[in-house]
Formats: sequence, C-alpha cells, structure tokens
Amino acid sequence: MRADAGKTGSPDPAQETYFVTFKLAHLSDPHVGPLPQPALRDLMGKRLTGYWNWTRHRKSIHHMGVLDAIIADALAQQPDHVALTGDLVNLGLAAEFGAAARQLAALADPAFVSLVPGNHDSYVRDSLALMERTFGAHMRGDDGGAGFPYLRVRGGVALIGLSTAIPTLPFVAEGKIGPAQMARFEAMLAGARAAHRAVVIMIHHPPHVGGARAFRAMRDAAAFERVIARHGADLVIHGHNHKRSLALRAGPSGAMVPLVGVASCSAVPGDAAHRAAYHLFSFTQAAGRLSITMDVRGVAAAGAPVTLLDTIRIC
Repeated sequence: MRADAGKTGSPDPAQETYFVTFKLAHLSDPHVGPLPQPALRDLMGKRLTGYWNWTRHRKSIHHMGVLDAIIADALAQQPDHVALTGDLVNLGLAAEFGAAARQLAALADPAFVSLVPGNHDSYVRDSLALMERTFGAHMRGDDGGAGFPYLRVRGGVALIGLSTAIPTLPFVAEGKIGPAQMARFEAMLAGARAAHRAVVIMIHHPPHVGGARAFRAMRDAAAFERVIARHGADLVIHGHNHKRSLALRAGPSGAMVPLVGVASCSAVPGDAAHRAAYHLFSFTQAAGRLSITMDVRGVAAAGAPVTLLDTIRIC
C-alpha cells in the first residue's frame, strides 16, 4: 500500500519515502461493439468507410467477452488508479458512447479512472462533443476545468492527460496536440515535475517520431519530443497501434524517458504483442529513488484466461 496517499502538494525532500508503491493500470482501444444500426444519414463521409471496415474486418477483432475479462482482472489487482487512453468507440456515433458507458460500467467512477480520447472517438466533427456528454467527468483535472491538458494527482503521482483526437479524412487516423495545447502542456509539465515525485503522461497516439506508420502518426511528435527533452517525465503511456511497445527518448541531463504502448484490451487475433492485454505499473519510491516495473497481463491465446504474461523493469 502507498504512504501519504492523499497528499497532493510538494513532497518533503527530507522524507526518506514518499510512497511505497502506487499501482496504475493502463488499458486502451476497447473499440466497444457491436455497432448500433446507423441511420442512413449517419453514414456520410468518413463514417461510411468506417462502417465498411467494421463489417468486413474490425468486428472480428474486438471481443466484448475478452474485454470484460480484462477489466475484471485489472480491478482484481486493486490498482490505485486506471488510465484509459482512447478509442472507446468506432464511428463516433451518439449511440456508441452510450453502449461504451454500459460496457465499461465497472470503470464508471471518474475519480478512479482517467480518460483521454482517441481518433475513433473524434471520428467526425461532432464526435468529441458526444463523448464529452457521457465521459466528460473522466477527462477533468483536479481543478474541475474542462479541456486539455488536464492534471490529476493521485498518491503523489501526477497524471497529465493530453488529447491528440482530431477529425481526419477517410483512411487517415492521424493525431495532433496542436500549438496551443502544447504550450499549456509544457507549462503544466514543468510545474508537475517541480511539485511531484512521479509524472505520467497519458496520450492516445504514439508521441514520438516513427511511432506509427504513414497516415496514422502524430503530426507534432517532434514538438512533443522537444518538450520532453527540456522537462522530462517518468512515464508516457499510449495506445493506438494495438501493440505492446517500448521506446526511449532523451530527457534533460541525458535521462531517458520511457514511452510505452499497450495492446487493445479487446483484441482477439494477432501475435503475442497484439493480443488483448493491459499493463499494471508499480511505482516504488524508496530512499529518494523511483523505480517502475510493468506487469503485462492478458490472454496468451484465443480463449485463454487473463494471466501474467511478462514483467518488465521500466526504470
């Protein structure tokens, strides 16, 4: 259990331990289905191609029974907090967000679950507003304000939520933070690094150059890397690629910042890196030193139970 769990101010440098262990579960890309039957007027523009993709391909990838098992296992590990990094839905339809709320009912407490949107949650221009109506409380900072970035502090760990969710053309799944949000993020990150023992950044798209293939990447990944180089972070977590991954980028004074991607929490087929999983991070603070380990928990094969697949020392 963590020590000083409710403390949100600056740690006392004289304290030998600030928290013993803080556990963060990271899930992403549930792509809740099946799709509600869309009206003809809903299938204009990009939603038409997305509907074709779902019926021909995606509906066979995402399994709600597997998602239920992943969520149940994550909650059984008794994490201190849960991060859900987007793509709750598929076409950004109003009925989809209601279905996602029902499917994810076990994660309904906004004080316990922090959410950032993905590109499927912003499929067309009105989708993010629809998401806000249902999941807005999960995307608020401790100050209660709406918008991105937002800051939450749990047990001495600062969690910063960023949005890369922008509507794009058909067959494009790119993301972008944008200059205004990037400037607010840099100021928030600098303050969090000064005030808190550990800083975690939550984002949907892989926020590093080369993190995704063409037409799926984050447009301003290089700008994000420059912010990280100036200020650092203890951990960056993302989804989008439906694949477990680890990249390192330089922070200040040569420190390396881990950027960790997770598989979809509902995907059935694919190789070991793509099958349904989530990550359970343990932050341990002792004698002024932070260490982070990651348990990969998921399904080893179609029809298999959720179990521990790997344990990785992050830092």
